[in-house]
Amino acid sequence: MISYNRGEIVLVEFGFSEGRGSKKRPALIVSSPPYHVSRQEVIVVAITSNVRRLLFGDTILEQWKAAGLLFPSVVTGIIRTIKASVITRKLGVLAKPDLQKVHQHLRSTLGF
Repeated sequence: MISYNRGEIVLVEFGFSEGRGSKKRPALIVSSPPYHVSRQEVIVVAITSNVRRLLFGDTILEQWKAAGLLFPSVVTGIIRTIKASVITRKLGVLAKPDLQKVHQHLRSTLGF
């Protein structure tokens, strides 16, 4: 089994919230290594290249290219638990300053 770490960007088949269809897109792993030890799932947040529309919980990435993304990108507030088996491949790792901003926005989103 492949191990995953918080902060890694992976390519996944991301299901639409309406329950119909999906789209292959990058996602950021936000679950911790201890979470992965006993589970076959990972917790991810969706990443989009639509940087014009920022909603509550979204984080614009400063170092998107260094993270392995092809376009300027936003980590959204859309959180999903997915089977690790639907991860197609690793794309890169988010820079620490960007990851810290994502953590702050997720805490606000979840009310922590």
